[in-house]
Amino acid sequence: MKRKLLDQLLAWKNAPQRKPVLLDGARQTGKSYLLEKILGEHFAQVVRIDFLEQPSMAELFKDSLNPDDILANLELVLNIKIDVANALIIFDEIGECQAAVNSLKFFAEQKPQIYLCASGSNIGLLASFPVGKVEFLELHPLSYEEFLWAANQPALVAAFNEMALSKVVHQKLFSLLLDYYFVGGMPEVVNTWFAMPGSDHDSLVERIERVSQLQKTLLAGYELDFGKYAGKVSANQISAVFNAVPKQLAQFVDDSVKRFKFKEAAQNVNRYQQLAGPIDWLVKCKLLSKCHPIEGRPTLPLQVLAKENLFKLFFFDVGLLGSKVGISYQQQRDQGLAYKGYIAENFVQNELRLQQSEPTYSWEYARSEVEFLYRTANGQIIPVEVKSGKRTRAKSLGVYVDRYMPSQSVKLVGTTGSLDDPTAIVLPLYYASKLGKVTCTI
Repeated sequence: MKRKLLDQLLAWKNAPQRKPVLLDGARQTGKSYLLEKILGEHFAQVVRIDFLEQPSMAELFKDSLNPDDILANLELVLNIKIDVANALIIFDEIGECQAAVNSLKFFAEQKPQIYLCASGSNIGLLASFPVGKVEFLELHPLSYEEFLWAANQPALVAAFNEMALSKVVHQKLFSLLLDYYFVGGMPEVVNTWFAMPGSDHDSLVERIERVSQLQKTLLAGYELDFGKYAGKVSANQISAVFNAVPKQLAQFVDDSVKRFKFKEAAQNVNRYQQLAGPIDWLVKCKLLSKCHPIEGRPTLPLQVLAKENLFKLFFFDVGLLGSKVGISYQQQRDQGLAYKGYIAENFVQNELRLQQSEPTYSWEYARSEVEFLYRTANGQIIPVEVKSGKRTRAKSLGVYVDRYMPSQSVKLVGTTGSLDDPTAIVLPLYYASKLGKVTCTI
């Protein structure tokens, strides 16, 4: 399964010297597979230890954090000879061993020629890690583009790369987007969807059932993790927030997603401070992401204008979001009958997270709302309106443009779109990842 992050990992491999990679991401997003199976193909030897499966491996770090001592211990325990010039060494689930985390500093300082990658699903919860001594990367569920790669349609991939806007291309790319809304980007789920033939009705029904069951299993696994890793934070409140986000998102069918309401998340809760711990826990574990509304004229840096206790919360995977609220495959396909606009907004949120650092930002003024504010590389703030269906009229975007006269505006819609006016761009939703390509200074 091809992943975009591979390019960054190969650039890291080809550098003359390097810091250890620390790969973060929610559980089951494919971190171990990416490192061992995909990146590992580019090495003569792969040496992997998993601190969750093998807690005893923590003994390797007990007496010394000197890289030579650790490597010698590793060879002894695994009964192998490590060719450090050609071996990829993987410390998987490193969050289970704080000493291994601490050792990354010494590998960076003393062994910059070594290929060392560490990964974990609870890195955001670590008490400390060697800031400045690791190359920090994050793996998300498969994006729409990666989902398109998995569909194995080279001609369609080429059309996507060229940002083709023809009706024929739109029909195919939008159809795949609707499939993506249902399947989402969890690697095991995507692999199941494309591994089974789907040319007849019975096969499609079987694929839908298997995907639905996998999604339920994944969601149950996350719930179990809450009790295991919650620590001082209430596992019950973490679970309450995790379950409240899909319910609150589902309240907004045709309207923009609204700010998260704390009093609807848990009993006897009515303000941010009562749920700050559980929300931050879920954000650090990459299961939720924030979008802060900006009131008034947006200026950089946007984080200065954001209020800590005002934000929208989005789910990290649209497929699991649909599973949580019970949207069937047919409902996702029947856009004209039962479209859920919040799925599109959550989709765009996740695509933007791959392009820009978190959190994202939106805009509010009186009754007007623009779903996202996109920050270009040259310091422009571009308003982005999300319109899930064929109706592309955007009153709120018009209010924003009239008030602040941005160099460009963007509408993401369910139609073919148009690039005829470079100041008012209209793109199909599936090109959300291409915003950096089409926005520029006018």
